[in-house]
Amino acid sequence: MKKTGKFRKSRLVSSMAGLLCGAMLAGNMQVSAGTAIGYGQGTQVNAENIPLGALDFDAQYQKYDAYATTPDRERIIITFDQGYENGYTAQILDTLAEKHVTAIFFLTGDYAKKETELVNRMIQEGHMIGNHGMTHASLPTLDESHAKEELMSLHEYVLENYDYEMQYFRCPCGEYSEQALKTAQSLGYKTLFWSGAHVDWLTDKQPDPAQSLEKLVSSAHGGEILLLHSVSATNAEILGDLIDALREQNYQV
Repeated sequence: MKKTGKFRKSRLVSSMAGLLCGAMLAGNMQVSAGTAIGYGQGTQVNAENIPLGALDFDAQYQKYDAYATTPDRERIIITFDQGYENGYTAQILDTLAEKHVTAIFFLTGDYAKKETELVNRMIQEGHMIGNHGMTHASLPTLDESHAKEELMSLHEYVLENYDYEMQYFRCPCGEYSEQALKTAQSLGYKTLFWSGAHVDWLTDKQPDPAQSLEKLVSSAHGGEILLLHSVSATNAEILGDLIDALREQNYQV
């Protein structure tokens, strides 16, 4: 029986800055269906500390099964984008196992093909695997047939090689369009963005661990989808303390 990436309520789960193509700090805007938009949750928050940009995204695009937060306001979902391996994923998996946390790992095709031991470990330890595009191409830049190929070639590869059927997608480069979200939905995918993140992907300019921990804890909110990158030495160092701090604030992680 093939494995799937469905949420379980009890276990929810350098210079490679191009992994987000500089889109993280961009703002959302109303544009035509095929225009590329750089996602950003923004800095303004509501009374529950939830970024208004993430809430606006949910209101506009949940009809396409696209979300920047989860409706479970007692939970924080930790997600990792896996563009390439930088030596920290095993440590991250060790911490998640120690803390009994299930995460979502969004894989590119290159990662899925090269890092078989780590991907198998993710699956065996109960984590969810998501689709981050076979070539990490920005979907709005592709025509419909190539956009579908970008998702489904990786979908079929993971299904064939790992006996795992992915159903969560994260837009490469943090770029989307209404049409891209429709395309993902038509292929059976839910698209997950994020409502919490920090600048962690510059491997030669890593943020200070103490400052990063304070930032992530102070910006935490119920329903958060937290974006982290596994290439980050800082993330690997602070992950255990971050999970402890979030639980001390009574969040389920």
